[in-house]
Amino acid sequence: MSRGSAAEQVDPPAPERNGKPGKPGKAARKADKAAAKAAEKAAKKAAKAKRKIRTLSRQNLSLAWSTIRGRKGGFAAVLIAVGVGSAVISACGVLLETGVSSGVPAERYHRAAVVVGGYQAMSVEGDTDPRLSERVRLPADTVGKVAAVPGVESAVGDISVRTTVLRNGSVLGGPPVYGHGWSASVLAPFTLRAGSEPRAAEDVVLDSDLARRAGAAPGDTVTLVIGSEPGTYRVSGVAQPAVSFDRQSAVFFTDDRAAQLYGTPGKVDAVGVVAAKGTDPGELADRIEKAVPGAVTYTGDDRSDVETLDVGQMRSFVIEVASAFGATMILLVIIVVAGTLALSVQQRRRELALLRAVGATPRQVLRMIGGEAVLVGGIGAVLGAIPGILLAMLLHSVFTAAGALPPGFSLVITPTPVLFALLICVLAARIGGWLAARRAAKVSAVEALGDVAVEPKKLGWFRLSLGVLLVPAGLAVAIVLPIVLPGEAAIEGAASSALVLVIAVGLLGPKLFGGVAALLARRPGDVTRFLAIANSRARARRLSSATTPLIMGVTMAAAQLFSGTTLAATAHDQAVEGVIADHVVTSDSAGISPGLTEELRRVPGVRTVGPVARTSTILTWPDGDSIQYRISNAQGVDPAAVPETMNLDVLRGDLDRLTGTTVALSRLVAGTVGADVGDRVDVHLGDGTVQKAEVVAVYENGLGFGDVTLPHELVIAHTSDHLDQWLMVNAEPGTDLNAALKAYPTLSVRDAGAVTAAPTDGGGGGISLVLNAVLLGYLAIAVVNTLVMATISRRREFALLRLVGTRTGQVRTMMRKEAGIIVLSAVVVGTIAALPSLIGMSYAIRHSVFPTVPPLMYLGIVLAAAAIAWPAVMLPARLALRPPAVDAIARTE
Repeated sequence: MSRGSAAEQVDPPAPERNGKPGKPGKAARKADKAAAKAAEKAAKKAAKAKRKIRTLSRQNLSLAWSTIRGRKGGFAAVLIAVGVGSAVISACGVLLETGVSSGVPAERYHRAAVVVGGYQAMSVEGDTDPRLSERVRLPADTVGKVAAVPGVESAVGDISVRTTVLRNGSVLGGPPVYGHGWSASVLAPFTLRAGSEPRAAEDVVLDSDLARRAGAAPGDTVTLVIGSEPGTYRVSGVAQPAVSFDRQSAVFFTDDRAAQLYGTPGKVDAVGVVAAKGTDPGELADRIEKAVPGAVTYTGDDRSDVETLDVGQMRSFVIEVASAFGATMILLVIIVVAGTLALSVQQRRRELALLRAVGATPRQVLRMIGGEAVLVGGIGAVLGAIPGILLAMLLHSVFTAAGALPPGFSLVITPTPVLFALLICVLAARIGGWLAARRAAKVSAVEALGDVAVEPKKLGWFRLSLGVLLVPAGLAVAIVLPIVLPGEAAIEGAASSALVLVIAVGLLGPKLFGGVAALLARRPGDVTRFLAIANSRARARRLSSATTPLIMGVTMAAAQLFSGTTLAATAHDQAVEGVIADHVVTSDSAGISPGLTEELRRVPGVRTVGPVARTSTILTWPDGDSIQYRISNAQGVDPAAVPETMNLDVLRGDLDRLTGTTVALSRLVAGTVGADVGDRVDVHLGDGTVQKAEVVAVYENGLGFGDVTLPHELVIAHTSDHLDQWLMVNAEPGTDLNAALKAYPTLSVRDAGAVTAAPTDGGGGGISLVLNAVLLGYLAIAVVNTLVMATISRRREFALLRLVGTRTGQVRTMMRKEAGIIVLSAVVVGTIAALPSLIGMSYAIRHSVFPTVPPLMYLGIVLAAAAIAWPAVMLPARLALRPPAVDAIARTE
């Protein structure tokens, strides 16, 4: 028997009783229930499918495009905000990719297919490996091991000795000069253009450019200074490199003389490998690494990282700066684009109210504004791509001119940064559109029509609550953390409070702006003052959206500039007050030979000579399951000379114990690593050597002298050039130190002011200023953009004022006073938002609640805010007042 259809299996209905239909059977009721459930499920599925005609549907995007075409002026501001943001993010991405992928062509190792060197970084699991400041050398027997690898035609050990050339008794300018053994000349290769190779200890060969600048030819003599010791050498020849040298100059000694001057027996800087014919450099590099354990190979442009250490250090610096600045810009772009879209939506309240009144659902309004945001964001991001590449080229040139990038470090331009900027900008526009459209979509049609004339005075409960909570949070971060937390966590916490308070200002902007206007309203004035204050209070929401970027600019400018001045002033004061020596011996060459210390101590009248060597160290400490690290400036000192030459302001411990494997730390670094007197910390010296050092003292003056102080012998042994930076001297009055140093032409005797503070920013102060200028420039464009947008949209309001009897001059005066309120609000609120951060940082750095705020610099911020905001209000106002009032009020919005 066939099963039949489902309908055939249902029990027939019961027969009628007394003319009424009978009750359906059990199977029929069950089938009806199942059908109802299926219908309900289908209806939900259909509704869900209907809802999926979403933001990016063709119908919605078509509607959004028609809206954009009808309101070109209103969306132009959003387009500008997105476009400029896209340009800046693209530029950061290009710089980041350049730091990761680019390099400079090898000069001295041009012929070497592979260069073997030490790993110039400290390995950190799960994090970026920080660069080492001094050269990591190789055992001399590495040369033989590399030469035995199949595919190697020859392997040459190379050493570098910092050299200074004197011409007419003065230091010759130009790129740094390095001395090498003649055998390494084949790695370029160098070809003798005149003369012969060096055969005696006093013979040298100069590269052709250096010989030209020194005015030297074969047979002439030249004075070379190694360390601080001058020597006279005979120019035996002049050699021409295969490629031009832009970053260095070369002097060649005999191999024995170069090794003697090198001062590190049994070591070489690198091994240059000339490959056999037909050997692939990449494959050869792999074979060398397998055959020689611990060897690190470099090919292509990476070879230049071994030639001069600054190339790799600059690469790391650019990566770090571009990453940090790019992250900041992404956050700013999201905030600015969201604020500009919010202002655009506020200006369309009448239109959105009408849409709600004629039946548009909240979801449809959200989808329409979302589609507009996506379209405008996408178009703006695409339009910002080319300017972004041009901005990257400009920043690349600035970085090169400032010395943050070496000459020849090419810019890498690929589609990846542009696509990333496109994604970020579209996402920012979409988020901003959603945030801006929420209120317009929530209100009912009747409320929407009744709400178009006057802005709502109340903020949403979530926005108000979040803003109110962020204020004490920002204050706590700025004030409590510097008191409670030790080390740099206090500084970083205080610095972050400025951003927290800026976000709070953005959320509470209408309340704050209205509050400033209410305070100004207490003082009576003329009719234009009354109108300006009344407008500011009635349009607080719109004006606060336009003013928030200006407040952000004032806050960030104050926080960035005055934190820098506070750091610099503290470092300067510590260095000036901390040097108690009578004299400081400085050098115009690479440094001072350590042997000069004992020579000066033998001079009659000299009481104390304290050598100071500078380097950089990396401190590591455990943090849960991971290892944290901090790169710190360090100095090597003689503890016996410290009491009479420098005052480090020791807080705990005793510097007399600074011998062997011991270390003294500044208060900030000791708090950061969680170490105190008696504890041990892992100190990675400049060349990567690890010392588990005992902390013997904690001192205050770390910004002036360096956060890490080590024994002098330890530092000198692990620096590339084995030279001192200064000699601090105490001597009896009348002692003639200049006479004692007459044989050393590159040395000079100066007063204590010659000691400069230890670098606090890795030498990137100029680059930071440039990037901050770009950031503030973007905020300035955002300020002008939003203020112009807010002002030009008020032409009907201006027309109405003129029609009821207000003179055009009075309207202009009113707008001038409104502009004054905007500037005053931005400066006051922006300053208040920056102050907790500055106070907290100042207390964490130097236990003072008074940051260093140069009056002229602060005045510059105020004038800049006025110069940006005033024209952005007054020029659109003048344009809006040009048409006759009757014509202006008849125009559509």
